[in-house]
Amino acid sequence: MKKKFYIYTAGAVLCTLLFCVSMFQVISHYASAGRATDEFEQLVEIVEQAEEAEENRETPEETAEGESQSPLAKYQELFNQNNEMAGWISIDGTNINYPVMFTPDNPDFYLKRSFEKEYSAYGVPYIAEHCNPFEPSDNVIIYGHHMKNGTMFTGLMDYESRKFYEGHKTIHFDTLTKTADYEVIAVFKTTVYDNTGFKYYLFANAETEEEFQEYVDKCKSLSLYDTGVTAEYGDKLITLSTCEYSKANGRLVVVAKKVAE
Repeated sequence: MKKKFYIYTAGAVLCTLLFCVSMFQVISHYASAGRATDEFEQLVEIVEQAEEAEENRETPEETAEGESQSPLAKYQELFNQNNEMAGWISIDGTNINYPVMFTPDNPDFYLKRSFEKEYSAYGVPYIAEHCNPFEPSDNVIIYGHHMKNGTMFTGLMDYESRKFYEGHKTIHFDTLTKTADYEVIAVFKTTVYDNTGFKYYLFANAETEEEFQEYVDKCKSLSLYDTGVTAEYGDKLITLSTCEYSKANGRLVVVAKKVAE
C-alpha cells in the first residue's frame, strides 16, 4: 500500500508541475503579446501626435531634387530612438500599421527583436538586405510575422479573398523622407527552401526590361485572382511576405506598384 501511495503521490506531483509549467508558458505568451501590442501602440501614438503638430513645424530644408535631407517630422522622434528605422507601412482597415526596419549588415536582426532591440517573438517588419528603400531598388521586399493573435503581417492573409482586395487595393509605404502609396498587382502563395517554389525573395533590381517583366509576369501568373493591374519597367515595387500554413514553409505574398505622384 505504501508503494502505491508513493507512486500516486509522485504522479500527482508530476501532474501539478506539468500544469504549472503549462500555465507559466500560457501566461508568458499572453504577457509577451500584450507587451508587443502596447509597444507598437505607443509608436503609432508618437507618429499620430507628430502628424497633428506637423502643420505648425517649419518645412525641412530640401535638396536640389526636392527631397528632404532629414526624416519627415512624424518619423523624427522614432528615428531618434532607433536609426535603423527605414520607414512605415500601413494598410487601411487592417492591423498593419508598423515601422519598417533595415539592417543590411545583419539581415534578420528584427526577426525576433522589438523596436527597442529586445527579444520579441513578434519582431518588427524588416526589409531584405539586398534591397534599398532609399534609392530605391526596383523591388523592396518586406518581411513580417504571421501571428495567431492577428498582429504583424497576419492581415495580409485577408488578401486571399478577392472581396477583401476590392476594398483594400492600396498599401501605404513611407520611407523616412517621402510618403507613397502602392497599388496591389498580385497576391499569391508559394513555398520557400525547396526547388518548386517561386524565388520571389531574390528579386531586387532588374538588369534589363525583360528581367523586370519576367518577375511581374510570374507574380501575375501565380496570383489567386486577376487584379486587372500590372507593372511596367521603371515602376517601383514592394513585395510583402508572411508565413502561410497550408503547406510546409508556405508563404503568402502581396506585390504592389508605386502610384505615380
